[in-house]
Amino acid sequence: MAGQEEFYVRYYSGHKGRYGHEFLEFELRSDGLCRYANNSNYRNDELIKKEVYISPAVLDELKRIISESKVMETDDSQWPTRNVVGSQELEVRLGNEHISFETSKLGSLAEVQDSKDPDGLRIFYYIVQDLKAFVFSLISLNFKIKPIN
Repeated sequence: MAGQEEFYVRYYSGHKGRYGHEFLEFELRSDGLCRYANNSNYRNDELIKKEVYISPAVLDELKRIISESKVMETDDSQWPTRNVVGSQELEVRLGNEHISFETSKLGSLAEVQDSKDPDGLRIFYYIVQDLKAFVFSLISLNFKIKPIN
């Protein structure tokens, strides 16, 4: 994978409800910048924001994960739309390819199976799980995030 190709990933999951706008969002860029934000107003928690730079090797691995997931070949036209439970968004630019998806929050694989496009939504569901685990690992390796009691 060419280290200089255009690359960008942004994920957002959130809703507006009883405690205001609660969300999880992260982005990764081709220059290695990883930004993370988590806003939960429950029990007066505050916005957590973290930034870290990742190496070209880690960035290449992320590109490989995305390429092999086949998410760039999916289409969200048949997926559930945002609702009162919230929404999820995924945007990826990998070289000359660009995708931008929006769907409702998915609580389980049962929701994926019951959708109009279970195959495409399953790809989305799993790549989101992989990306979240990837970013949480990067953040936890670099920062101690502990709530204050």
